[in-house]
Amino acid sequence: MKLWGQMLWALLSGPGRKGGTRGWAFSSCPPHSPLAGLVSATELVSHWTAVFEERGIPEARESSEYIVAHVLGAKTFQSLRPALRTQPLTSQQLQCVQELSSRRLQRMPVQYILGEWDFQGLNLKMAPPVFIPRPETEELVDWVLEEEAQRPCAAGTQDGPLILEVGCGSGAIALSLLSQLPQSQVIAVDKEEAAICLTRENAQRLQLQDRIRIVPLDVTLERWWTHLLPWGPMDLVVSNPPYVFHQDMEQLAPEICSYEDPAALDGGKEGMDVIIHILALAPQLLKGSGSVFLEVEPRHPGLVGSWLRSQPDLHLDLVAVRRDFCGRPRFLHIRRSGPQCGCPVGT
Repeated sequence: MKLWGQMLWALLSGPGRKGGTRGWAFSSCPPHSPLAGLVSATELVSHWTAVFEERGIPEARESSEYIVAHVLGAKTFQSLRPALRTQPLTSQQLQCVQELSSRRLQRMPVQYILGEWDFQGLNLKMAPPVFIPRPETEELVDWVLEEEAQRPCAAGTQDGPLILEVGCGSGAIALSLLSQLPQSQVIAVDKEEAAICLTRENAQRLQLQDRIRIVPLDVTLERWWTHLLPWGPMDLVVSNPPYVFHQDMEQLAPEICSYEDPAALDGGKEGMDVIIHILALAPQLLKGSGSVFLEVEPRHPGLVGSWLRSQPDLHLDLVAVRRDFCGRPRFLHIRRSGPQCGCPVGT
């Protein structure tokens, strides 16, 4: 299922869906449809697939299957019981499919249409314009978990890592790490109020709110890092920052351009603006052997490596680059290797 979701993202607007809703709020839909009692779920999927294809909607069949399954209270169309696939829908259900499909015709991402999406096995609320977590980012979380599992524990302590996530969006990364590292604590920062509110709501939905501090903070502002000093040095900094080259923004799909916050995507001229802010201040934030894990654009590993070599006083080393499921260099592991710097560099 994860692979299917990854294929969906490749052409659609967001990540592949591994799970999702427990049903649409039918009370918000008009109650009548002339097709009531005449159309099954399978027939409805075929109908809307044809409509989407005619209108040039990417991944037409997957879009229609997710919408119909959502209305019927299933996570995926394939998970529907065979009897439900051939059973006629009610007028209310038909009207709900019509309403949601009309949003897809307007190129709204499926994640926003359904209002929630699975990430690392967690069901997260989704709402525009907060950035939709992509399936590649699940691989970033997997890598952090692998590295953390190999980290030696300090003698006589059972404390988990203190993690900073920069640009928390919906909270996907932070909450995934919290759920799989039971002793961990996370500080999640974002400059957008909508993202702060959505991360807070998702943390409460998952009952993880006691181990996360959610802080409205713009990491491009001068001395932003001082706001985090009361919580002590971090073991890890993790981020999926804005990394799209500015000149590439206009080439993004309508699902992205029309609905997602451009500030969560646009990384400046070379896609490095926020990345440089994070790295320049990492020595102020990390413990002696702490690490930074980043998701980046495939052109960035060389650019980041060159920038780090030009800043030897930061004592940061690019120790590993990992490829995503499409074979593109996508993730960076940067480790602090020397004494803490006295002042930020290059900000």
